[in-house]
Amino acid sequence: MNREELINSHYWEHKTLEEMSDDEWELLCDGCGHCCLTKLIDEDTDELIYTNVACNLLDLESCSCSNYMNRHTFEPDCIKLDAHLARTLPWLPPTCAYRRIAEHKPLPFWHPLLAGDKRKMNRYAKSVKGKVVHERNRGEWEEHIVVWKL
Repeated sequence: MNREELINSHYWEHKTLEEMSDDEWELLCDGCGHCCLTKLIDEDTDELIYTNVACNLLDLESCSCSNYMNRHTFEPDCIKLDAHLARTLPWLPPTCAYRRIAEHKPLPFWHPLLAGDKRKMNRYAKSVKGKVVHERNRGEWEEHIVVWKL
């Protein structure tokens, strides 16, 4: 199946994450960029702290990785999301398509697979576009702690 046929088939409605092909898996990502942000753990409380500091490879305009195929070479801490992690990572946003499918929930109406592109997602402020800085430009961590409204 080509890309258009995959999208028109709404494969995410009848396949589990484990059943998806590599192409289906990649198409499922909405490209919000939240995975590419640094999260901190408070040493005293073990609380998860969100920041607006993005990986240096994140294209801040498109919210896509600028070197996706080689990202682990340049960013060794970059995770490879899989079905198990989609079910267990506490920091995946509730809007994340992988998390939603893992939880047997539908994709949000603004998801690019349903809307046709990222414009609706950006209009509803579901991506990190315009909200983040690169790691190399961050300054002090305290200046970058955020609470995301998703």
